[in-house]
Amino acid sequence: MTTNYLINIVGPTAIGKTSLAIQLANKFDTEIISADSRQFYKEMSIGTAVPSTEELNAAKHHFIQHISIEDNYNVGDFESDAIKKLDELFKNNKIVIMVGGSGLYTKSVLEGLDYFPEVSLEIRQEHNLKLEKEGLDSLQQQLHKLDPDYYKIVDLENPHRVIRALEVCMSSGKPYSSYLNQPKKKRNFTAISIGLSAEREIIYDRINRRVDLMITEGLMDEAKALFTQRELNALNTVGYKELFSYLEGKDSLETAVSEIKKNTRRFAKRQLTWFRKDQEINWFDYKTPVEEIQQFLNSKIKNYEN
Repeated sequence: MTTNYLINIVGPTAIGKTSLAIQLANKFDTEIISADSRQFYKEMSIGTAVPSTEELNAAKHHFIQHISIEDNYNVGDFESDAIKKLDELFKNNKIVIMVGGSGLYTKSVLEGLDYFPEVSLEIRQEHNLKLEKEGLDSLQQQLHKLDPDYYKIVDLENPHRVIRALEVCMSSGKPYSSYLNQPKKKRNFTAISIGLSAEREIIYDRINRRVDLMITEGLMDEAKALFTQRELNALNTVGYKELFSYLEGKDSLETAVSEIKKNTRRFAKRQLTWFRKDQEINWFDYKTPVEEIQQFLNSKIKNYEN
């Protein structure tokens, strides 16, 4: 029986995951599944660092800008869609690449989603109202009290994730984190996870330079075009919400750009916290030659012919 392999590439934002994924896809003559939830939306390109046209042409990608910011699409939908696509791809490819920095989305494909109890609609409405009246900070502090473990790893700047955790805490009387790490679902592939990393100063410098490049490439114009839809959950994300604040006259442009860099650095730190807990990830320095990583993968993949 032939074994299918899913090479899963993870790491903090701006570390070089896309480049590595494309190189490996070419070396293994295969295709790429994107598990970066910010890159799903067709209206967002610059602020989400969607692969360039040249990169997309260099290797076949799936789940890049395939939905609208107005669509109701969640991690459960992605798990279902991604598994269906993998089943299709494995018919012609023994190896498929998955790449992304959204830990929950990669986890859903590798292991399946954890079970959570039903949530009271009243509790959901209560927290949405609290977000509107008191702001995200009050919800963050509430989560810190109810579930300090999840507070350490969740994307605190994502109100949907924070509210979701609070809903479960309040509805069940148990911490959200107690429902995590349930038995893994059976998959028809063997996963090999590759993590890219670097010293913190290097990661932060790469982030700062990427943000400057985004501004140069027209992130402001992209934010202006989306400004009237800024209340949508998909747009309540780093790179857009800070510029919306500028466009509303709340901050200067200099402050907005500085906030994008700061919040992106915080996001990268949370990504590393999430991924570092996964003992299955094989870590490589971001400058490691692709040939060395391929050699490692070849040692793990049975009966692969170069």
